[in-house]
Amino acid sequence: MAEAGSGAPEVAQATEAVRVAIAPRAPRVAIVLGSGLGFLGEGLEGTARVPYARIPGFPKPEVIGHAGELIAGTLEGVPVIAQSGRFHLYEGHDAAVAALPVRIFAALGVRTLIVTNAAGGIRRTYRPGTLMLIADHINMMARHPLAGRVVEGEERFPDMSDPYDRELRALARRVATDEQIALEEGVYAAMLGPSYETKAEIEMLKRIGADAVGMSTVPEVIVARARGIRCLGISTITNPAAGLGAQKLSHEDVLVTTDRVKGELGRLVRGIVRAL
Repeated sequence: MAEAGSGAPEVAQATEAVRVAIAPRAPRVAIVLGSGLGFLGEGLEGTARVPYARIPGFPKPEVIGHAGELIAGTLEGVPVIAQSGRFHLYEGHDAAVAALPVRIFAALGVRTLIVTNAAGGIRRTYRPGTLMLIADHINMMARHPLAGRVVEGEERFPDMSDPYDRELRALARRVATDEQIALEEGVYAAMLGPSYETKAEIEMLKRIGADAVGMSTVPEVIVARARGIRCLGISTITNPAAGLGAQKLSHEDVLVTTDRVKGELGRLVRGIVRAL
């Protein structure tokens, strides 16, 4: 039997606040929207919006491109809840805070999690605008959202040998083919940030098998797997990683690239949700 951790009351309070705010909606799928990808939340129908200020334990997002609200509604006829605004570890948040929304999604009955993010491309064939299906990840954050006392309903030692569901990845590839969307597949490395990586760090990541690098996603997926939620991850490659391109890296360029490919990403996510 799992022992309730110190975060359990906070999860319960936040869950109840969200449940009341979105009633009578009962989402089956949750979508986490990465930097500049908030447009996906605009495509929901019959929405209820819950600002983070109304949810106990939710801090205010401080990163440009992260709105700061949960949006519940339907997408392609499927009840979903979208998280527009992440809590990043580099903002000073604990890993448990970064994963708090996922714990709420699980308590609401969500069984499928789709995570999106903006990432730097390590594989040399990746160009800005490439969409990469996440096949696996490497946690280089030196933080773990399950550390500490076990939260009720979560496994102490979840199996992470296949964190991104094989069937969901196959479904994503079929949708991409049907929609004529180029879709790569690779390994995502998560760094603590907030600085971009050095050339030596990118060389290290390349040698240990990473194809893309970012500063999010992993805490959410770990908690989702501990809760038995299926996960699917999609990275938008916004720039070559440090040392692999001529341009200086900037968050503004990240937002420009995500805006350029939002049509393809939107069609891909819609197609996946429709086929679930």
